[in-house]
Amino acid sequence: MSEPGGTPGVILEARGLTKVYGGRAAVDHLDLVIPRGDVFGFLGPNGAGKTTTIGMVTGLVSPSEGEARVLGVDVTRDPMQAKRITGYLPEAVGFYGHLTGERNLDYFARFYGLPAGERERRIGALLEFVGLKGVETRVEGYSKGMKQRLGIAQALLNDPELLILDEPTSGLDPEGTAQVRDILRVLNQDLGKTIFFSSHILSEVRQVCKTVGVLFRGKLLVLGSPGEIHRKMRGDRGLQISVESNRPLPDLEIPGLRNIRREGNRAVVEVEWDAREEIAAQLFRKGYPLRELRLVEPSLEEMFLELVRRGEAVEEQGPPPPAPKARAGT
Repeated sequence: MSEPGGTPGVILEARGLTKVYGGRAAVDHLDLVIPRGDVFGFLGPNGAGKTTTIGMVTGLVSPSEGEARVLGVDVTRDPMQAKRITGYLPEAVGFYGHLTGERNLDYFARFYGLPAGERERRIGALLEFVGLKGVETRVEGYSKGMKQRLGIAQALLNDPELLILDEPTSGLDPEGTAQVRDILRVLNQDLGKTIFFSSHILSEVRQVCKTVGVLFRGKLLVLGSPGEIHRKMRGDRGLQISVESNRPLPDLEIPGLRNIRREGNRAVVEVEWDAREEIAAQLFRKGYPLRELRLVEPSLEEMFLELVRRGEAVEEQGPPPPAPKARAGT
């Protein structure tokens, strides 16, 4: 498909995207560029502005400033054309409870002008794809996971170039979460769909996404691959090494040693580099047999909270003061 006014290879582009409610920016001059074939995870705590951003890139919310384009189509100026190439699963997906999943999909497919034969073929294929083929139960009897999978099928009715999902695994049990995750992998890896989805669950985003953006109070804090995000979240946090011997750990002479926290025969050594070999050598020379020597990785959630705290600290400090003007003659 041609990309009029868009950047080659880019499927979603947002420039200066802003939404103000009651004098407060829910989304604050957001820039995003998502290439074809990406799985982009939009990560942030509840209230960060993720749903508002999704509303603007799907044409459901008018931006106060800025623009969003899907394959070069301005979402605000030409929302119908943008919707033809976009599939959308809202956080609170809604269906007619008294109808079956197949009847619900048939109803929505009519909005795309699909003829009866094409509707039947496509709906059957989609129900099979999401594991709901042959389910005759009315949707009011569906589990949360079944409704989410039906919602994904609905979002795929128009065979979209871009699939946008708002918190697709929220409220699901582990089995339902795994099913949705597997569907997203197939859509991207086998069918070549570009996927944009939001979540507040860091581990979920890390398992599925190629690119991650962390949003906080309407601003993008960091952007990169899951590995890059992991390193940025770590920041200047030192490495922690757990050590256990048969008696309390002695003092160690290690370059970059920050701290040793002892508790009985166990200790946590905080250093600036992976000093496990050096620790083992020193303890061996001093006659301390090792029972344990391992890196202690902070949880993803701990690092995410640390990143958010750093964002809060920057906001509290405010912008730096303007540089003093040079006086005449200096």
